[in-house]
Amino acid sequence: MRIGIAQINSTVADFAGNRAKILDAWRRARNAGADLVVTPELAICGYPPLDLLERPDFVAAAERSLATLASEIDTPSLVVGGIRRRDGAPPLANSAFWIERGAVRGIQDKRLLPTYDVFDEARYFSPGERNEVWEIAGRRVGIAICEDLWDPEGRLYSIDPAEELRAAGVDLVLSPSASPFHRGKRSFRRELFVEQARRIGAPVVLANLVGGNTELVFDGTSLWADPSGIRHELISFRETVEVIGEDDPPTASSGPSEVDEAVADALVLGIRDYFGKSGIESAWIGLSGGIDSALVAGLAVAALGPDRVHGVVMPSRYSSPESAEDAGAVADALGMNFSVIPIEPAHAGLATAILKGIGEDPSGLADENLQARIRGTILMTLSNSRGGAVLATGNKSEIGVGYCTLYGDLCGALAPLGDVSKLGVYRLARLPRFAGTIPARSLDRPPSAELRPGQLDTDTLPPYDAIDPIIKGWVEEALGFAELVAAGHDPEVVRWVIDRIEGSEYKRVQTSPIIRVTPKAFGLGRRVPIARRPSEI
Repeated sequence: MRIGIAQINSTVADFAGNRAKILDAWRRARNAGADLVVTPELAICGYPPLDLLERPDFVAAAERSLATLASEIDTPSLVVGGIRRRDGAPPLANSAFWIERGAVRGIQDKRLLPTYDVFDEARYFSPGERNEVWEIAGRRVGIAICEDLWDPEGRLYSIDPAEELRAAGVDLVLSPSASPFHRGKRSFRRELFVEQARRIGAPVVLANLVGGNTELVFDGTSLWADPSGIRHELISFRETVEVIGEDDPPTASSGPSEVDEAVADALVLGIRDYFGKSGIESAWIGLSGGIDSALVAGLAVAALGPDRVHGVVMPSRYSSPESAEDAGAVADALGMNFSVIPIEPAHAGLATAILKGIGEDPSGLADENLQARIRGTILMTLSNSRGGAVLATGNKSEIGVGYCTLYGDLCGALAPLGDVSKLGVYRLARLPRFAGTIPARSLDRPPSAELRPGQLDTDTLPPYDAIDPIIKGWVEEALGFAELVAAGHDPEVVRWVIDRIEGSEYKRVQTSPIIRVTPKAFGLGRRVPIARRPSEI
């Protein structure tokens, strides 16, 4: 048996575009000799559709698209992900449709509906009641949609679709999926699917979504898992269609060998698809001469091309000559558009206006934030007048402890580094793909916001190598104060970092969408109340 895996990049609500991708992939697989073709989860409507599922017109459009698609499929069979109306509350199912010879021959509803992390599927769907088994191309085939194979130890759910498929004596399991990327996810996924193939006693074929959808990036990396191991794995972060035979020799993994390389790939794809799927033509970036803005510029140029990226240097009275030189060097090396707009006139004018209004100049933190907000205003005005959208340059460490300014450096349409720690920023910036584009001085000199004379980040913050593991422990691993101290972190630094994380939530709910590359990002998937008592530590 030869199976075509259609690793496609669906766009939410683009029914015509998604249908065209599905048909093109099916035809390519048919021409390559496939006996059966499988697509990712919810390929017809795109993933995740969220509250669009509550709109009757959206559901009707999905139904029409499925009917049109079915009318164009003869053989081989196609298994495609979509939605359907059904009895229950909610009155929808997340389904996989087996289509052959112009009609839907079978339907498998998703049985396990995740409600943790970035998922909220029980809000929209009712669970399937059983696992169907069909004879397709001479094989007994079962379908397990994404989460249906993600709880092999029975920790989250009371039913086990994999065990039911084993008991039914399937020859093959297809898994249409929308499994988002984060650091370490792909190796875990490989181990999981081999384990499930062993439990079921049959091959498991994963067709995983690829592409960026706002905060989430899907890496694809679809695979064929046997009880003996991974037989074949598709390329990561790229649309592709491959036809794999059960007698084909195993192939090596096609994903990046380095986790940081995979993170960079995810960020590039996330930026590209955010702009492409939203219809945004160009990106605006405030270039400071520092490492964060240089890295965002490099990612943006890789995603969009240099002609679609605009860098703006906005020096103040506190900016060093080296900063402007380094910012210019980044723009020149990347071949992107570049302009200089000093903020001193606006800074002086606003300070005078405030003096007249309240009888005193802004000073200290208020004056630092005023400068950041002037820069944010300039970037937003340029994007309004020239078209495009602003990319915020803040990293997870700064956003985590609130070392950022509302309506200043937090403004924008997307925050590519919002889930990358400061130490992670340095690791990404040193990847070979960025060689020659980020000045050595930006990599080597101490970080500084340059909002007052001689300022360094360490004037206000503990060192990042102390901050970052505490943020990871508190936010991503849900460790408590005592656990973090027991892990060897300074109690005073732990207390300082936790206080800043807990006290900055109001800022984070107003920041740009953050591309998720860790198991727990600020934004989607993290729900923390703002108005509450401080945590007891």
